[in-house]
Amino acid sequence: MIKTFVDFFRNREIRKKILFTLGMLLVYMIGKSIFVPGVDTTVLAASMQSGGLIGMINLLGGGSLQTFSIFAMGVGPYITASIIIQLLSMDVIPYLSDLAKEGGQSGRNKMNRITRYLGVVLCFIQAFSMTYAFDHAYGLMADSSIASYGYVAMVLTAGTMFLLWIGDQITLHGVGNGVSMIIFAGIVSTLPFDFYNMFVQMADQGLLGQVQFWLFVVLMLVIIIVVVIMQLAVRKIPIQYSGGNGHRGGKDDMNHLPLKINSASVIPVIFAQSIITAPQIISTFVANNSILTAIGNFLSPTTVWGLIIYAVLIVLFTFFYTDLQVNPEKIAENLQKSNAYIPLVRPGADTKRYISTVLMRITVLGAIALTFVAVLPYLLPMITALPYASLMSIGGTGIIIVVGVAMETTSQLKGQLTQKNYKGFFK
Repeated sequence: MIKTFVDFFRNREIRKKILFTLGMLLVYMIGKSIFVPGVDTTVLAASMQSGGLIGMINLLGGGSLQTFSIFAMGVGPYITASIIIQLLSMDVIPYLSDLAKEGGQSGRNKMNRITRYLGVVLCFIQAFSMTYAFDHAYGLMADSSIASYGYVAMVLTAGTMFLLWIGDQITLHGVGNGVSMIIFAGIVSTLPFDFYNMFVQMADQGLLGQVQFWLFVVLMLVIIIVVVIMQLAVRKIPIQYSGGNGHRGGKDDMNHLPLKINSASVIPVIFAQSIITAPQIISTFVANNSILTAIGNFLSPTTVWGLIIYAVLIVLFTFFYTDLQVNPEKIAENLQKSNAYIPLVRPGADTKRYISTVLMRITVLGAIALTFVAVLPYLLPMITALPYASLMSIGGTGIIIVVGVAMETTSQLKGQLTQKNYKGFFK
């Protein structure tokens, strides 16, 4: 690992990209410390300690929501817009479907531009709604007027758009995917404080608390290993190319079609959290509504039934989003066009059914692993004295995002490293 790290900095091009990425992330970290005017951040900090609705939304913002900085919304609205556009392009809106099928740089630019426009609209709506909801619940604003809410929403929207610009610069001139790197940096920057805060709270409970803390650290290491395996695990379906396709020697050439056990990544967790928190968000707009409050309390993952519903939703969304990500019919069509086939399986409809069956079986394993990691931050406080608020960023979704981005970025850097060899450190 150390040798690989040194080799990265021996490569002049990679070294420049790493330093540029670190510089952009430094700008992001500085922006996290710039607060929105007129907001009482001490109220939010206090509410975070109790682990409520803010603790769940705070994750994708990298801790910026806790202080209500100009980057409080993070890149969440853009991610939501991307998911919506992706769903609408699945033969729902003909224009978007044509752009998706068009391919090429022109089609991608148009899709990205539409996604950005939708992201601006969603960001302003979410920022306005969240400001109103938090002010209604915690007394966030000194001036509780529509104009003040609109001003804060504009500031937060501008912060999100600036974050997307930083992400674009990282993607073009740095390493990794810019949006993913921003989320990664936000989560990692809070980990030392969260671990320290958890250690202090558990140390105050005596020897039993300290033992539980170190057992939790060991458990987190095991979970990281599970997430790595989950990210790397694939089911390789043998593919055979006929000799008439131009392969050397005129003989059949064997290859593999890799299918990931978790093609949906962390998206099902985001979908599930959006649904279970919706009643709590709506209840903040409707004063003294006992029905919405009861529904929100019932769906809260801090309760047994709420946690079960949360787990079921993750499993269902894993299958749903995997079906959107991987199209067996399209794969079978592409194989047939390439004069390729799966041994002992007829091309066409039989190939589609075979791939669908295999994908369904491996997705069961992916859904179980994803659900286990996602429910862990809610399950542990029920059976131990570990604090809920700290677990939100240390465990579960945060681990999946951090490990996934780290592995993807490292893989990209290793790929660039193999292109050239450098003898000197600064050559």
